[in-house]
Amino acid sequence: MTKQKRILIAPLNWGLGHATRCIPIIRALKEHQYTPVIASDGVALELLKKEFPTLKTVQLPSYQIQYAVKGKNFKLKMIWDSPKIIKAVTEEKKQLNKIIDEYNIDGIISDNRMGIYSSKVPSVFITHQLNVLTGNTTWLSSRMHQQIIKKFDECWVPDVEEKPNLTGKLGHLKNSTLNIKYLGPLSRLEKKEQKTVYDLMVIISGPEPQRTMLENLLTKEVDNFEGNVLFVKGKIEKEQTIERQGHVTFFNFMNSAELEAAFNQSRTVLSRSGYTTVMDLAKLEKKAFFIPTPGQYEQKYLAKRLDKHGIVPYARQEEFRIEDLKKIDEYTGLTDFKTAIDYAGLFRLFESK
Repeated sequence: MTKQKRILIAPLNWGLGHATRCIPIIRALKEHQYTPVIASDGVALELLKKEFPTLKTVQLPSYQIQYAVKGKNFKLKMIWDSPKIIKAVTEEKKQLNKIIDEYNIDGIISDNRMGIYSSKVPSVFITHQLNVLTGNTTWLSSRMHQQIIKKFDECWVPDVEEKPNLTGKLGHLKNSTLNIKYLGPLSRLEKKEQKTVYDLMVIISGPEPQRTMLENLLTKEVDNFEGNVLFVKGKIEKEQTIERQGHVTFFNFMNSAELEAAFNQSRTVLSRSGYTTVMDLAKLEKKAFFIPTPGQYEQKYLAKRLDKHGIVPYARQEEFRIEDLKKIDEYTGLTDFKTAIDYAGLFRLFESK
């Protein structure tokens, strides 16, 4: 009997998006007779442990990413934190060689972890940001990111190559020597016809302190919403907690199956405009309202782009009021690209060495 090849899958711990979009890839690896080994840190690792309790997991160094309290200081905070990030990347590169030997790794899939690549085994980088938007330094941040991607054998972009697409200039380059493969949008969720239970689903994610700041704002605002509200705080804790306050039901977190049911049972969604959330809502063909994380250029770009195309409205965090949700009816909502991902073809890379 042929030994199953072991694939290290390592998402960045920056909110929950990188971890959640790795879930369908981990499932596909198992279906195609590979053995996934999960490597990350913090809430990303905790989430994947809950989703795949039988899989081996490895703790990687933390990039210690935190958002600035004020959005205008986002870039300055990232520059200030860059020595910590560089140190973590250096440490994870050192650790990787030990992981490859200890766990007999045959291939690597890194979702935005810059040090998780090796000349010993085929290495893949997953990103939807071929261009990294940072305002007037976009040219530099994009160039630096593309230099990192070049160190990997392939770059998988979770979007479609042609127009219309979800990422726009984020995930598409006019001229590139990178070995890019477009997967189609990735989502762990499936659309199912279910009875509407909630008029609004609020789901929060992202690094602190901005996650808590949005939670505090929306906890007050939903008091004035007419209809049933499901409020998922995105706090990955040991035990799930459920609290009902009048017309609002609060969950600290939900697993994939619970989230899938909740999304399908909700008429509209209020959330950040992180790309993983955009992909999930497209798969579920949902109407939504976005509040981009202050200072995060990528989320602001996605929210503005979808608003401009009449798909999803948005508001700045400091300006949002619950009455803004009335705009949702004037927009078309997101639609599914219904792309079949050729996992067998993608995974052939791991048979090449």
